Amino acid sequence: MLLRRLGALGGGAARCGLSLRRVAPLRPALSFTQSRGRAAAPPGDEAQPAGNHRHTVLLPRTSFPMKLAGQELLERELQIQRECAFDQLYAWQRERKAKKEFCLHDGPPYANGDAHVGHALNKILKDVHNRFEMLRGRKVHYVPGWDCHGLPIELKALGELQTKELTPLQIRQKAREFAEGAIARQRAAFQRWGVMADWQNCYYTFNGQYEAAQLRVFEDMHSKGLIYQDYKPVFWSPSTRTALAEAELEYNTEHVSKAVYATFPLTTLPSKLASSLGALGKVSVLVWTTQPWTIPANQAVCFMPKAQYSLVKRTDNEQLLLVATERIASLTSALGTDMQSLATFIGSDLEGGVCQHPTISGKEVPLLPANHVTMAKGTGLVHTAPAHGMEDYSVATHFNLPVECIVDEEGRFTELAGAELQGQCVLKEGTATVISMLRAAAALVKEEECVHSYPYDWRSKKPVVIRASKQWFINTANLKDKEVLQKVRVMPESARASLLAMLDRRTYWCISRQRSWGVPIPVFYHKETRQHTVAHIAKVFAEKGSDSWWEEPLETLLPPDVKAGAVTDYERGEDVLDIWFDSGTSWAAVLQGESADPRADVYVEGKDQLGGWFQSSLLTSVAVRNKAPYKALVVHGFAVSEKREKMSKSLGNVVDPDIVIHGGPDLAASPAYGADVLRWWVAESNVFSEVQIGPKALNSARERMGFRAGLYTHVLREGSNNSNMSQHS
Repeated sequence: MLLRRLGALGGGAARCGLSLRRVAPLRPALSFTQSRGRAAAPPGDEAQPAGNHRHTVLLPRTSFPMKLAGQELLERELQIQRECAFDQLYAWQRERKAKKEFCLHDGPPYANGDAHVGHALNKILKDVHNRFEMLRGRKVHYVPGWDCHGLPIELKALGELQTKELTPLQIRQKAREFAEGAIARQRAAFQRWGVMADWQNCYYTFNGQYEAAQLRVFEDMHSKGLIYQDYKPVFWSPSTRTALAEAELEYNTEHVSKAVYATFPLTTLPSKLASSLGALGKVSVLVWTTQPWTIPANQAVCFMPKAQYSLVKRTDNEQLLLVATERIASLTSALGTDMQSLATFIGSDLEGGVCQHPTISGKEVPLLPANHVTMAKGTGLVHTAPAHGMEDYSVATHFNLPVECIVDEEGRFTELAGAELQGQCVLKEGTATVISMLRAAAALVKEEECVHSYPYDWRSKKPVVIRASKQWFINTANLKDKEVLQKVRVMPESARASLLAMLDRRTYWCISRQRSWGVPIPVFYHKETRQHTVAHIAKVFAEKGSDSWWEEPLETLLPPDVKAGAVTDYERGEDVLDIWFDSGTSWAAVLQGESADPRADVYVEGKDQLGGWFQSSLLTSVAVRNKAPYKALVVHGFAVSEKREKMSKSLGNVVDPDIVIHGGPDLAASPAYGADVLRWWVAESNVFSEVQIGPKALNSARERMGFRAGLYTHVLREGSNNSNMSQHS
């Protein structure tokens, strides 16, 4: 256990491990002898006053300080790094003879800012793991990498400019420069933390060789029919005008929506209920929705076939409504009126019913069975707009309903929504207008504010919508091989269930993005037929990088099966690949060819990667190789404040690892702890839960590390002074 703790030390004694060639084996530079149970007196202490037992304690005597602080501490850390050649440790251990190799594949941090304390937790944890394996005699394979594409980098790069009128190549150049600057700063921080790695051969997702490996995965999956293009609803960010995947969403639990109860009058009674309901009068189906802006796109109302439904009469206005029997009590409270049950029947009896659309004159919509209808909220009857809902789209596919998107890329109603709505923002004035239309049609039963969890764009921090558009997808249903994942060791084991649950919920993966900074999807469209052909241009990207998609002529990029004379009939696609596909294919760029079994021994990342890198890596690897890219997963928690709060600038609880090491402007309030204390904080933490950091945690780490680190530093220092480098090579 002590070796594991000492292996956590970075800037001081043990960052080099036990095998560094410039450091002697762990043995005291001073020797002591014992005679008749008493230790020999240290030199210069032969005469001891009566009652002084200091000479009986076996401790080394040295002028080397046991404790340093402030600038002296930092200078000593850097001195030890230089003199012990810590920057050569990775190369040295790669050259030594070892029977086994240990591969920890580095998940790429995002190159859009400075290193933060979450990076410190992750990178130092990986380093402790690697050093432990090195001490066991294994040859460590650890190549750091960076995720370099994506909208956050593009927006930050463009934010530094006065004009937005740039070509794709100009945007890409600015984004590349921004990413390179962030990478340089992060790499310097990781090296200062003492992370042992192949810093000379890092991988970057904007590197041409990496992009070529990624495209080979894309082409393999496309040839197997796993990647396809389709028109279906996806999460769409009006603020950044691009499609998003589930992993790019944040859910705001305090979001407020305008919810409505609205009626759809029955124009054709279900055949099984016609005789019993026909004589009662005008009957309406009651629905509830938190997205009233989608009602103009309605194509059906869905019910649960096996649930029980009732015809009820409101006592305040005698309106006849169809609702789920289970929801009557809740609706009585919500609408502020009693409801008299007139008839009860099974959901399947509703089949064949047809309703009048509440806002579009002359349009009728059917009552249809659907398994996604729940009784948790609402009325037990669900308004269905196939272009603006995932489950709604499934119903449309099954029953061959129209899928018409009425919202544009900026989140505004198109002309398909009608003149009254065209141009209005669906999440703002558009919602208010639809509610007014429902009121004018006497279809609005109640309007209310609903606080609920709602998806936001993780970059812009603004709400998203669901809208149908033509995108590229991966059919994940055919890749959910749970047998593959069962062979993977997961720590903690509880994380396995979370990963499986997320995979179960993911029926498809949208991998196309409408931006410039990314790897282009290598597809050409015929100008007339719009049929596509996937270009085999991995070789071009390997040599010239993905900028060649915009720079090279079509003749260079088109696949061989397209005749030269037909070049002018095609145009290149404008979409780029999702950055999760970028990073998810890192196994193909970094691990392929490393060994007979090109799998990492372990992936080590935070719990947010259960829905991110862990999953995208698994899906792409299973698609191409029918095996997971990792043998084990280590899932750690997040760094939080000492009050267990998420770190936030607004709360003032952000801990900067650079200030932890070098101190802040006020050294009394923010002392310089050095890199070793930061590393010790990680090593002594329970990383499987949230990891607290702040003055109390750092002071505790410094105190716990104190004596052991000081003694260990002395032993290494004295051993290094008294040994020959070649003796221990």
